[in-house]
Amino acid sequence: MPRIDAHQHFWEYSETRDTWITPEMSVIRNNFMPEHLQPILAQHHIDGCIAVQSDQTDEHTHWLLSLATANTYIKGVVGWTDLQSPHLEQQLELYRQYPLLKGFRHILQGETNRALMLEPDFTKGIAALGKAGYVYDILIYPDQLPYTAQLAGLFPAQVFVLDHIAKPAIKTGDWQQWAVDIQALAAHEHVYCKVSGMVTEADWHQWQPQDIYPCLDVVTAAFGTNRLLYGSDWPVCLLAANYSRMLQLVTNYYSRFSAAEQEAIFGENAIRVYRL
Repeated sequence: MPRIDAHQHFWEYSETRDTWITPEMSVIRNNFMPEHLQPILAQHHIDGCIAVQSDQTDEHTHWLLSLATANTYIKGVVGWTDLQSPHLEQQLELYRQYPLLKGFRHILQGETNRALMLEPDFTKGIAALGKAGYVYDILIYPDQLPYTAQLAGLFPAQVFVLDHIAKPAIKTGDWQQWAVDIQALAAHEHVYCKVSGMVTEADWHQWQPQDIYPCLDVVTAAFGTNRLLYGSDWPVCLLAANYSRMLQLVTNYYSRFSAAEQEAIFGENAIRVYRL
């Protein structure tokens, strides 16, 4: 079974555009391109990846698609488009010519309206995605988990993928409510979860695996190994761990699981969910 990194990013760093990359994140104030990632994946016997949007423009989505076309190890793209646009269905029709486009994401974690996903224009957009056969990646903070569960309930046929286990407060250890809300979301069997991004929610410089394993306990019990997808979140992970350490964290945790379960988490589930 091919091994897939289900979540990573590419960008050509722009100080004016990438304002989310703050001064203390200087390690990722650089260009991160396919030629930088390919040898890292090869070193770790990862056969392919999914490139996920980091800028909320259709131009960025087209740029990611051009990278995927030129680099065969990029097996799919999760892009951005305006889900609240009255012209969304026409836009999605235009995107049908790109078979490498597998889904879409909106940066909900940055929205002032924490329940934006439940607004009529947004849910109309989710309905259009489902009609067109696209996955929706969910990028949120823990306070938005209850709204996400409501959204999942509205669209039982839509495939949702939760990014970064919804970013629990690993650094402070204040994630008890997160655990309750994760279980409620996971009750919707059409929702999947990426075991990604966790190191950046811990203490960047002093985290240890035992800080993160309790949260992996929660999502593994809630979703089961058939609904978990490994993702590195490279290069964002570099704030707290290089690729090797991020992969080792997840690999070591699941080493006690069966070979079939490990194959599912590290490739099979991503291939099935994103139709790679």
